[in-house]
Parts: sequence; C-alpha cells; structure tokens
Amino acid sequence: MGLVPAMRSKAERQIASGLRTGWVALATFLGLIALSAALVVAFEHAIGVADDLNREDERQLVRRLLDRTMEGDVSAQLGLLNWNEAVVRVAAAPRNARAMAWVDHEFGAYAWQAFATQQALLVRRDGSVMRGWIRGAPVAESRFQGLRSTVTKLLARSQASGMVLGTPVGQIRADDGSSWPVDRAGMPLPRWAGGLVRMNGQVMIITVGSIVPDHVPDAMLHTPVYFATLRPFDDAQSARMRRDLVLGDLGLTLAAKPAAADNAIALDSVDGTRLGWLHWTARSPGPAIVRSAEPMLWAWTLLFVGVLVGGSVVLRRTWRTTRELLASEAQARHNALHDAMSGLPNRVHYMQRLRQDLAACITGQQRGDVFVGYIDLDGFKVVNDTLGHHVGDELVRQVALRLRRLMAAGDFIARFGGDEFVVLRRAEGGRAMADQLGQQIMAVLREPFVISGNAIDVTCSCGISWGPAQSEDPGELLRRADIALYRAKQRGRARFRRFTRDMDASVKLRLELEMELRRAIARDELSVAYQPIVTAGRGEIVGVEALLRWQHPERGAIRPDLFVPIAEQGGLMIVLGNWMLRRVFAQCRDWPSCDISVNLSPIQIMAGNFLPTMAAIVAETGIDPARIVLEITEGVMLDRSDHVLGVLRELNRMGFRVALDDFGNGYSSLSYLRLFQFERIKIDRSFVSNIESDADANAILCTIAALGHSLRMKVVAEGVENETQRQLVQAAGCELVQGYLFWKPMPAEDMRPLLGRPAGGRLLRLA
Repeated sequence: MGLVPAMRSKAERQIASGLRTGWVALATFLGLIALSAALVVAFEHAIGVADDLNREDERQLVRRLLDRTMEGDVSAQLGLLNWNEAVVRVAAAPRNARAMAWVDHEFGAYAWQAFATQQALLVRRDGSVMRGWIRGAPVAESRFQGLRSTVTKLLARSQASGMVLGTPVGQIRADDGSSWPVDRAGMPLPRWAGGLVRMNGQVMIITVGSIVPDHVPDAMLHTPVYFATLRPFDDAQSARMRRDLVLGDLGLTLAAKPAAADNAIALDSVDGTRLGWLHWTARSPGPAIVRSAEPMLWAWTLLFVGVLVGGSVVLRRTWRTTRELLASEAQARHNALHDAMSGLPNRVHYMQRLRQDLAACITGQQRGDVFVGYIDLDGFKVVNDTLGHHVGDELVRQVALRLRRLMAAGDFIARFGGDEFVVLRRAEGGRAMADQLGQQIMAVLREPFVISGNAIDVTCSCGISWGPAQSEDPGELLRRADIALYRAKQRGRARFRRFTRDMDASVKLRLELEMELRRAIARDELSVAYQPIVTAGRGEIVGVEALLRWQHPERGAIRPDLFVPIAEQGGLMIVLGNWMLRRVFAQCRDWPSCDISVNLSPIQIMAGNFLPTMAAIVAETGIDPARIVLEITEGVMLDRSDHVLGVLRELNRMGFRVALDDFGNGYSSLSYLRLFQFERIKIDRSFVSNIESDADANAILCTIAALGHSLRMKVVAEGVENETQRQLVQAAGCELVQGYLFWKPMPAEDMRPLLGRPAGGRLLRLA
C-alpha cells in the first residue's frame, strides 16, 4: 500500500515538472514573441532614425554649400572690394564723369565679364542705388527700386558678427558712428552678406560687399559704399551643386513643396518670402536593411540568430551610410578648396594656408619666413590662339604636374586661374632663399612640353615676396608678389624678381602718371614730333614718321616707352590714338607731297568702332589717305582672326597703306607676310645698331631686305646713326633709312620747311 502513494507522488512531481516546463516554455515562447516584437519595433525605429539622420545630414550639406557659394561669390570680388582706388573713385563718381566711367569699367563691365553677374549695382549705406548695370551696361537707377528693401536687409545683415572677409583683430569708428572691423595692420575688412531674391520670375543669388581701402585706413572716415551683384540660380548652379555633393538629381522647383519621398530644403528670399525648393531623392538605407533582414525574421527557430544578424546588419549599414556621408562632405570640401582642371588648391585654400603659416611665424610657433612666389606663364594666350584651348588646358595640367614633382616637398602650390600659379614655402634665408625659390621655379619650365605632337617652349615670369619681414598681412604679401611679377614682365619676361620698396613706389608713380596723362589728353598738352625718312643713296626726304611726345610741366619730357604702356593698361590707348591721328592728319594735310607714317596700337585695331572712327577723322581733317602709311607691330598679326585681316583690308580699300613695324623683333614669321600684302617693312633698330661689328646682324639684315624685295615691299632701316651704318644698310638692299645721321625728331614748324628741298647735302646730321 505504501508503494502507490509513492508512485502517485512521483507522477505528480513529473506532472508538476512538466507543467512547470510547459509554463517555462510558454513563458519562453511568449517572451520570444514579445522580444521579437520589441526587436521588430526597435529595428523599424532604428531604420527610421537612420533615414531621418541621413536626410538631415543631406539638408545640412546642401545649406552649407549654398552659404559657401554666396561667400565664394563675394570672395572672388575681393580685388574690387578691398581696393583703395575703388574707394576714391566710387566716392567721386556721382560728381565726376571720368570717375563714373572708371566705375563703369572696373565694376559694371568687369563683373559681367569676369563673374557673369547679370545685374550689379553700387548702393549707399541707406540702401539707395548710386549706379547700376545690367550685363555690364549702365542703366537707370530706377530699374533697381524694387531691390531696395532686399538690399537694405542685406546691409543690416552684413553688420552681424562673422560677416567679414578676413580675420578681424580690432574695430574702428566710421563717420556714421558704426564700428568697423580691421585686421592686424589696421586696415578695414570688407563686410558682406548674401541671400536669394526673385527677379523677373527667376531665383537670383544676391550678394553685397563693402568697398574698403587696402592701404589708406583714413579713407574709412566715410561710410563705405557696397557693391551688390546678382546672378541666376540656374541649371548650371544646380549642376555644380550636384557635382560637389554627389546628389545626382538635385534640382530647383518653384512650385509647391516636393513629395514626401524627396528630400528638400526651402529657399526663402531675403525678406522671408518662399521662393521654391531644392529637392533631391534621399539616399535611404532603410529599404536595403529591411530586404536583407526580412528572411531571417520568418525563421522561428533562428529567431535569436536573426535578431543578432539583423542588429549587425543595422550597425553595418549605419556605419557604411555614415562613411558615405562623411566621404560626400569631404569631397564637397575638397571641391570647394581645389581647382578642378589641375587638381591644385585654389585661391581660397591658398589664402587659408598663407594666413595660418604667417600667424605661426608671427607668434613664434615656427622659425623663418613664409615665401610667396607668384607665377604667370609667358605667351599663354599665343598657345591658346594658335594651337587651341584644349592644348592650353593640357599645358596648364602639365605645368601643375611638373611643379608638384620638381618643387620642394614642403612647398604648397596653388592655381589661381588661367595661367597663374602661386607657390608657398616656409624656410629661413631671406633674400638668398627668395633667389633660390625663383631659380627653382625658372628651372621647372626649362624643358619643353610635348602636347598633341607639338613641342611647346614655355617660359614664366615670377614675383616673390616674404613675410612677416615684408608684411604680416597675407593679402598685402600676395599683392607685393604680384607687383614683383609685373616688374619681371616689364623687364622682358622669363625671369623672377624679388619685391623691393621701390617697386611699390613705381606702382604709385604709374597710377599718378595715368591720372596726369588723362589730364594731359583732356587739356591738349601732348605734341607730335616728325622724323624724316630718306632714300639710302641720295638722302632725299620721301616721308616722315609722326612720333608722340609729352612734355610734363613738372616732370619734364616723359618717354613714349613709359607712358604708352600706361595708356594701354589704363584704357586710354584708343583716346590717345585718336588724338594722335587727328593731330597728325590736321598738321600734315597741306604739306608738300610726302609719306606720313603713323603708328597704330593693337588695341585701336581690335576696337569695334575703329574703321568708322578712321573714316570720321579723314572727313574731319580732309587728309588724303593715300599719303598715310599706318605702321602696325607684329603683335597685331598674332591674332589671325578674320577681324584683324578684315580691318587691314578695309584700310587698304579706304586708301591707306600699311607697313609692318619692328620686323624681326618678337614673333616674326613668314606666314604673317603671306596673310597680308604690306606696303613696306621696317627693320628693327636692334639689327642696325651693331651692324658694323656683328656679322650675324648684317646677314639677317640682308636676308630681310631680300625677302622684302621678293614680296614687292619697300624695306626701311631704322636707327641709322653714322655713315658706316648707312653704307651697310644700303649695300644690304634697304631703299629707305631713318635715324640721327640725318635728323632727329622735330616739331611740325621745323619739319615743314625741309620738305621739297633738293637732295644735295642731305647726308649731314642736323641737330
């Protein structure tokens, strides 16, 4: 009897154990279900969070790129905004026609040509328009009245902290009581602001930047004028953003907000009006995660494994998405700081590096100086015009590659655009290191480049400055290197120059001479001298060459080789050339029969209204064009366009004769003589000056003379100063000569009595 209770008790225990196991299993099952549900919910939430984070990151990237685009627009105009002369000219423009013409050229026309700004305007601090341009042409200020509210808001926004180009270290007080940021040198820094606006149904990017002096702080006694520009937010801008952000379908819509499936940011105008949306397809990691994890969610027995695998997939996908976003942002940052063609850092990146290195030198964190080498390729335009822009682009890439390979390992090399490169070097040595840097840069281009089967010999000019010894301001240091580059170009190119204090003085002198030349033209203070052209044998005067002279009331006689380049660079050459033609034609109209030679500048010939101007001057003065020989240099013939040849042929049709001046000095080519039938060629004086002792010069002279005769052209030798030279050029075959052996240039009243005399005795020098 005792066995049954024992057996019952054991069965109950087994049943109880089974029940407990069942409950545990049920609890485990329910727990697994609850855990599965929790994991699914958590999984879906994680996907949503990843999608949201990804979309927000994309929106932040687009907003930052849009802000950098506006700041980049203003930074590109820094040469206009930070310019002492611009402050002076803009202030004088409302009451000075010349200053207004200068403003039209430097701000209106240049902004359109260089930055493609469809609209530009100068605005005062209260938002009123001083001057406005559309596509570079001046228009009435009333055309911009609708922008005043927008501009006023931007001007107010520019006063906010951080809206400054450069690193402010202090403040000065303007005449309106406002404070203004200044750099370490005490120079005012430009303020800026940017935004969007709708114009004529189109979204435009509008920026404003204050015009402040770059080397005379006292100019800030007056409240600065702002330069505002507008350019369209068009498909090209969207394409650049797509490329920089790697968002393949990013676009602009002016309609309602895009569908929820798209990612988008709102574009609001400066006054808060909704303009449209930038939208693109968001890169969502969620669907891919779900597809990869879904089969595992259906595997009941592998639930835990599925959960773990799903979690690992989530982490892996999240990490990969984060890495992709980080890579996209890094690529956008790289594109914003590098030149697309050469792969070198651009101006923005270079200036950042220059500021950092200069600051480190100034604070003593590093020893030595920071050297800036400003490089410009010589004759780059010739390569583009003769071989094509594709060859010019490849040349830029090869120059960049060679600079990277041959310069010192620590040098920082950038491309500023076109054919301009800049090298930054941190080293000790002062002038000696500057010379070493210049010699290395010259050596980089010593070997020719081979492009498309063409061996291209290219030289470069370079200007070098260094700081903080010469300047602690990076912009000023770059400007001084640019001045030294300009001096290297003046000295004949293919060389480098270190910046010296006298160079800055020469630039100021050039600006002073430019202003004084404008006054001299307006006041008719220039004059014309005439030098006879005689036959090589008898010395008979057959013509004269008109030569421009400037007798300055204080500086004395100023050489043409000094003021003519100033006129060309200052936009005065057309006015000066027309003055010269009008004066010569009027003075020589009633002279006895002889040729009158007048030099033409390439700038005159390329002007669109040159031929109508010539016809008007002929009609005004009554000169017979058949008496006039127009002399052009070989540089004009470098542009073998239909325009140049058409102008020369039309001059022939009008009755003028054309001579090729300074032949053999520069870009001589027989093909020039085949393009156009010149009446005569003038041999450059460099072949005559040492003809007595230089057999090569004599041989070249004979060859040029023979070439001219074979092409039915007269040959003139310039610079004959003694009897031996006259005999040699005559023996070489030159029919006509010109030089101090016969006469120096003289005023018209002294020249007139010499015409028509018999030839006898003419071979004597006349003072």
